[in-house]
Amino acid sequence: MSNPISVAIIGSGNIGTDLMIKILRNGKHLKMAAMVGIDPASDGLARAERLGVATTAGGIDGLLAMPNFKDIRIVFDATSAGAHAHHNEVLQQHGVKVIDLTPAAIGPYTIPAINLDAELDAPNINMVTCGGQATIPMVAAVSRVAKVHYAEIIASISSKSAGPGTRANIDEFTETTSQAIEKLGGAQRGKAIIVLNPAEPPLIMRDTVFVLSELGSQDEIERSIEDMVASVQSYVPGYRLKQKVQFEVMPEDAPVNVPGLGKLSGLKTSVFLEVEGAAHYLPAYAGNLDIMTSAAMACAERIASTRMNAEG
Repeated sequence: MSNPISVAIIGSGNIGTDLMIKILRNGKHLKMAAMVGIDPASDGLARAERLGVATTAGGIDGLLAMPNFKDIRIVFDATSAGAHAHHNEVLQQHGVKVIDLTPAAIGPYTIPAINLDAELDAPNINMVTCGGQATIPMVAAVSRVAKVHYAEIIASISSKSAGPGTRANIDEFTETTSQAIEKLGGAQRGKAIIVLNPAEPPLIMRDTVFVLSELGSQDEIERSIEDMVASVQSYVPGYRLKQKVQFEVMPEDAPVNVPGLGKLSGLKTSVFLEVEGAAHYLPAYAGNLDIMTSAAMACAERIASTRMNAEG
């Protein structure tokens, strides 16, 4: 393939390293131009060097000073919500497209199965969170059939797959995911919970989604969920339903009390998910890495292919 788009990754931790390996192995329209970190001894930078990728331990300033920076069109930020604000400000001054893998949410929320093409022109797009990538498509699937009053998601990941950036952003994770449940999932109110599971051996990523909606066809909702699962599987092969979708009618004489919405009746839909990672960096239990980096890469590929078609 001719003229792939040059990209860089800021953040040489678990997420950034996994993303780098995916791009090197499977990138169709993307070319790894630089891996950026702040710890000269990080495994991510060492691995990048072994794989022939240009590196710097000088952070964003180091990236700007690299000889090939002028060729870079897309930068993935896999650092922290706090650091991202500065990184984005600097990169926007240079006209670089930013794909944000932190919960900073400066740009519009993007989940490929829901709105891949909607925000391609935005200078910064936000990949929500790993839990959001896994669960919000299920909320959106119910919303296609019946109005969703409330949606609650619980993301359980192995503590071994949660690096310093993830641990530092727990509050941002819950806030950003909750907001995206409403914005992209279509719920009137959303709530997110993350669980870092210390079990040994490490457990695979598991996600639970509870949705309270208006009464609707259970068959249609189940088909919509299955279709959405297939959409996510197109870029995250290890994504799957753990068991059959469950339904429970909440009658008017026994309503559910929803904070901020009052007592509501309707249909409760319960979805149980499992995300197995591709084991490009951490083992297969780290599905939280895989769904985040796969979603970011899917967005970058679409941005790159669209740009190449426009230019060619």
